[in-house]
Amino acid sequence: MEKTYHLMATAAAGLESLVGKELERLNYEHQVENYRVRFDGTAKDILNTNVWLRTADRIKIIVGEFEATTFDDLFEGVKALPWETYLNYDSEFPVAGRSKKSELFSVPDVQAITKKAIVSRLQDAYHIHTRLPENGYFAQLEVMLEKDHVIVTLDTTGPSLFKRGYRVNKGGAPLKENFAAALVLLTNWHPDRPFVDPTTGSGTLAIEAALIGRNIAPGLIRDFDIEQMDWFDKMLSDTVRDEAEAQADYDRTLDIEAFDIDENMVEIAIENAKHAGLGKDIVFKQLAAKDWTTDKVNGVLVSNPPYGERLGELDAARELYVEMGNVYRQLPSWSKYILTSDLEFETSYGEKATKRRKLYNGAMRVDYFQYWGKRVK
Repeated sequence: MEKTYHLMATAAAGLESLVGKELERLNYEHQVENYRVRFDGTAKDILNTNVWLRTADRIKIIVGEFEATTFDDLFEGVKALPWETYLNYDSEFPVAGRSKKSELFSVPDVQAITKKAIVSRLQDAYHIHTRLPENGYFAQLEVMLEKDHVIVTLDTTGPSLFKRGYRVNKGGAPLKENFAAALVLLTNWHPDRPFVDPTTGSGTLAIEAALIGRNIAPGLIRDFDIEQMDWFDKMLSDTVRDEAEAQADYDRTLDIEAFDIDENMVEIAIENAKHAGLGKDIVFKQLAAKDWTTDKVNGVLVSNPPYGERLGELDAARELYVEMGNVYRQLPSWSKYILTSDLEFETSYGEKATKRRKLYNGAMRVDYFQYWGKRVK
């Protein structure tokens, strides 16, 4: 019988339900919580979710969880977990820590006790009485305390899932790839409809839309930490990627356009799209937002314009929002989705949004203003 692991997909605030929907589409039963979604799966499922999830940050194995109000509780609780299942005697295993509303509030102490308990367990399991060498495969661990409840995890991902591997150049302040994918998935876009990003920057929104449109797994061209661990069956690496590759739709015609006023950013975006293998799927062009017009109908526009966070830039940003409103109101069949930290956006744009959704781009509160189009038959 194949071993089943308790797992969590971590997510940015506000995106947990999207991760849940993705897991549902992949046929995993799940439970949505703040900053994470729990589910169970085999070693193959761990790699599969790393390869497929577009909006999550990481996939972690929940090695164990228990209550602890004293350092003795913490030590014994951690030591009781089957660490030899996940770590060799020589594995390198740093321990990150977090504590919120708990008796054990000193994170450095929590980390040190957790590390000491794991070392003690491994020394007993491997019959070693000297220091552990820690020169083997890497395994990032984390101990999290919230209201005295301890969750100890092993990260299977490595660099966060937003690091798809296609972005060779970033330019200014780019959207993380998983956040860009979330913005696309929050729209009513379907791959048979036109998609436009009028402020494309390094091209991330358009590239993520093309990956979704072609059903290309976002983690297809990168590696994950789990693949270096001794207990992981290396044969699964090819199996999971071959299965993902077989689900990609390379025959569908996509209508995706992306513009930017800055010629240098357009060149960066073209380079990134080529690196993602999507060079022919997206039309990039140097164009100011106010100069865009179209005869197409029922399209979806997604924009992450400059927020005007720095002193003096807000006026310029609001001027752009006015221009956007003037252009986009002439396209009633298009749905428009605009992300900004300017909570007064609707005033500049000149129209109240159908819906607005609060999100966080990193630590910054941003709102996703949604204007739903009236579909033309």
